[in-house]
Amino acid sequence: MHVAIIGAGVAGLTCAMEFAERGATVEVIDRGERLGSGSCSWFAGGMLAPWCELPSAEPLVVQLGTESIEWWRRRCPATVRNGTLVVAHSRDSAELSQFGRRTTGFDWLDGHAIADLEPDLTGRFNRGLFFKQEGHLDPRTALSTLAGKLSEMGVPIRFATEASARELRADTVVDCSGLAARNVLPELRGVKGEMLLLRLRDVTLSRPVRVLHPRIPLYIVPRGEGVFMVGATMLESDAPSRITARAMLELLSAAYALHPAFGEAEILEIGTGVRPAFADNLPRIFWQDGVLYVNGLFRHGFLLAPALARMAAQIVLEKRRFPAGDACGFS
Repeated sequence: MHVAIIGAGVAGLTCAMEFAERGATVEVIDRGERLGSGSCSWFAGGMLAPWCELPSAEPLVVQLGTESIEWWRRRCPATVRNGTLVVAHSRDSAELSQFGRRTTGFDWLDGHAIADLEPDLTGRFNRGLFFKQEGHLDPRTALSTLAGKLSEMGVPIRFATEASARELRADTVVDCSGLAARNVLPELRGVKGEMLLLRLRDVTLSRPVRVLHPRIPLYIVPRGEGVFMVGATMLESDAPSRITARAMLELLSAAYALHPAFGEAEILEIGTGVRPAFADNLPRIFWQDGVLYVNGLFRHGFLLAPALARMAAQIVLEKRRFPAGDACGFS
């Protein structure tokens, strides 16, 4: 079977991998000039943290997200499974207790245990939650790794190519184009995220650290070699404009509050991406006019893409059906 996939973000590349591994002939079409240039995936946090998402997401996110860590570890060796540390400053301690009541899969830590996990945070927090089963990856490394593996498997990725489903000569077209599909999926909306990449040699973290705050919880993710990703805001906006002054201040303040050494960090990059979402912030897989759409991953792209890709391949190649009660909006 010949399968054409529209979109070379995380949804498109994971779908391409699942279809190719199951023996389909696959090609990927993307309107961007190069890998990442047309995708919000390039600016993602890369946290594989289903239990940390549960306080603000539906149980489906945990249900589908738990398989992502091993999926990425098998295909992207740089994936790290060191867990996630969630902390709050003393004035926000109620946020930490509330977070714990809304999720599972964690251990409570005192200040000494936090220092054992992250020595550079010694004395900075009295309590925290440790989700030891969670992981993280560098999204850009992950996307490049998938693209390389697909190339080795003979799967072409055609960049700078605009093509509608009708123009593609394939047995099946899978549309993973995110907000670009809104001309046929008008119910999609954009959720803008803003992030910073910082370089700081004086602080070492072994895992993502989420800092809870009543208004905007933020996270800091180590990328190796002294580089940290700080993100991410969520704004109801379709405009991939530059970062706002408020967001810049909040992101930098969060990093500084985690450790004052971040005040001397070098800003490597300021990025924004607009993520596709439906009204309930849950993903969809469905047929429409002969095209299988995989969309609405919201802020959970790297967490949910492997499960959605598996299901898409099963729908097409095995004629599987997934009841809406098991997975919202699935075919």
